[in-house]
Amino acid sequence: MARSYRHTPIFGITTSKSEKQDKRLANRWLRRAVRLQVQRGLDVLSLLREVSNAWCFDKDGRAYNPRASAKDMRK
Repeated sequence: MARSYRHTPIFGITTSKSEKQDKRLANRWLRRAVRLQVQRGLDVLSLLREVSNAWCFDKDGRAYNPRASAKDMRK
């Protein structure tokens, strides 16, 4: 099987490999907030961006790197 390559040189800013744990926590907080709002009988429910901040996650965004090497472009 051939190796797969990235088509655009966009990478996470820090060296963190994944944001999986951050996403799990954010969704856990969202589910809790919605559950409490349903129990209280509120009509408007929270959104994910209201209970978490993506800029506080480990990767802290993405950036374009026009000088990425061939090794960097491999997935």
